[in-house]
Amino acid sequence: MTEDRKLKSFDIEGIADYIKNGKAKKIVLMTGAGISVGAGIPDFRSIGTGLYSQLEKYHLPNPTDVFTLSYFDEHPEPFFDLVGSLLPGNSKPTAVHYFGKLLDQKGLLLRQFTQNIDGLERTAGIPPDHIVESHGTFFTAHCRKCNHEYELEDIRADLQTGKVLHCKEEGCDGIVKPDVVFFQENLPNRFRECARTDLGAADLLIIIGTSLKVYPFAGLTAMVKDDVPRVLINNDKVAQYSEEVEVIDGVEYKVQPKNFRALLRYDHATNSRDVYLGGDCQETIKQLAELLGWKDELDALIKSA
Repeated sequence: MTEDRKLKSFDIEGIADYIKNGKAKKIVLMTGAGISVGAGIPDFRSIGTGLYSQLEKYHLPNPTDVFTLSYFDEHPEPFFDLVGSLLPGNSKPTAVHYFGKLLDQKGLLLRQFTQNIDGLERTAGIPPDHIVESHGTFFTAHCRKCNHEYELEDIRADLQTGKVLHCKEEGCDGIVKPDVVFFQENLPNRFRECARTDLGAADLLIIIGTSLKVYPFAGLTAMVKDDVPRVLINNDKVAQYSEEVEVIDGVEYKVQPKNFRALLRYDHATNSRDVYLGGDCQETIKQLAELLGWKDELDALIKSA
């Protein structure tokens, strides 16, 4: 094994060995929609059952307009029609969510960066200060007119009606928008603050259930040190590194792709740290927990739900 290679092998056994031997004490998780599929969270695009299908009656120019700020300000009705399906508390966490909780209990979780707005990380018991809800949250909301803040439990019943929620402050009547990030909005300041401090300190990056296509979230993979192992647990191989070919004066040259530091080299000849684990992320996490000797603890957390 070369000096710059920390993993015994580029597979699940190699990751388990790395953690068991105490080499991973500051683990950062990056998670996306794939970890919540097993919780029954409806996706957006499935024909007939996806959330976007619920919006056909509104004849939107594009279904994604429902999460566009300029459209919301003029036509908030479609968004509020969906809100009841999206609110935290409607679903139970999965094995992956509880694996994050287990890492936190063992003092190994530095931070979990999630793209999800379903709140299942909190439901699983991970402290909010150990989570970065990169694309916002339903746990708070603000009036678009006077900026008055509302807590979810104070407006949950109103949101579940499917009707547009108006500010209750005297003389306002502005539209109240949950603090989920829309197109045309910046990510929360906390995302950038934690990214700057956490990724450089991490000694293991575990990426689960995300396409790694949406930036700046996808760019987090570039921020860990060059020798820190990065493991992707996902149905599909994504963010895969390969050189691009450029032809100059009839001669082919291999050039680095854009964002090359963010791309994963799990199938590349130069790989020294990246691992891809395919298949169902829930089953893979259970297998990893078993290799770590944590199966009973994970099962107990799952049953506690």
